[in-house]
Amino acid sequence: MDFPQPISVKEIAASIGATIIGNDQLLASGINEIHQVRPGDITFVDVKKYFDKALKSAATIILLNEKTEAPANKALLLCADPFAAYDSLVRQHRPFLPMRSLISDTADIHPTAIVEPGAVIGHHVRIGKNSYVQANAVIAEYTIIEQEVVVQSGALVGTDAFYFKKFETGYQRWRAGGRVILENRVEIGAGCTINKGVSGDTIIGAGTKLDSQVHIGHDVVVGKNCLFAAQVGIGGNTIIGDDVVLYGQVGIAQNLNIGNKVIVLAKSGVSKNLESGKVYFGYPAGEARTIYRELAALRHLPDFLANYYEKP
Repeated sequence: MDFPQPISVKEIAASIGATIIGNDQLLASGINEIHQVRPGDITFVDVKKYFDKALKSAATIILLNEKTEAPANKALLLCADPFAAYDSLVRQHRPFLPMRSLISDTADIHPTAIVEPGAVIGHHVRIGKNSYVQANAVIAEYTIIEQEVVVQSGALVGTDAFYFKKFETGYQRWRAGGRVILENRVEIGAGCTINKGVSGDTIIGAGTKLDSQVHIGHDVVVGKNCLFAAQVGIGGNTIIGDDVVLYGQVGIAQNLNIGNKVIVLAKSGVSKNLESGKVYFGYPAGEARTIYRELAALRHLPDFLANYYEKP
């Protein structure tokens, strides 16, 4: 998540009641969780064993709960509850604003775009040239819809990330500061749900087409010219290459990389990274030719066992 303008580390420290360790002249350009950080970002760490990873990350400013030495050209902000401080900063710079009308006054809709009656267009949404949003679709806050995009009825674009931090008392939802970006010529089928990123962007690449009732998790990046059939589900933070075809009811776990020109056949479950240019099937999904041979051999197993035990 980017800030509209860079913010000084002194201002950030004052807003959350933190003590600065290290360089107090730095500016923050954004805020991201650890696996999304870039130079200029704020991130947080509240578990000792992950301190080294955070300190060596690209983040410029790190919220933490134990005094330690700051690396060169970084600032550490010492506070009692780094997660609460992180979440408060996101809420401060991307506050929750309830909808008071079907189309927000802050939405930027191109004159050639069509938004049918009953569609909900949230705060700071941008809809590009010749795009078409059908009745009863919901386009939530900060979503970017580029040119010639179609969003069918009942689709929910930009819903909150399914992302919680666990405490002894239960789970606490993060304030999702990310966005959804639908690139040129994307089509979103009826009843699809696309979660916005936790701090980064969920991106559907140019020319990609989604059938009805597809679910895309937070921070997923889908490549160009992909085709997803009905009831496909993709877990958060997974990266899908270009020209990928996912047939009906394929499930893909979180944090995976799916190569270019992969085909996954219907009802398959993907739990590992997939190499480019191959066809996959099964649960867990494997190369289709191998799985088919295994299934063929399995069908002969009863006859094999019967013949084996009938031998004198």
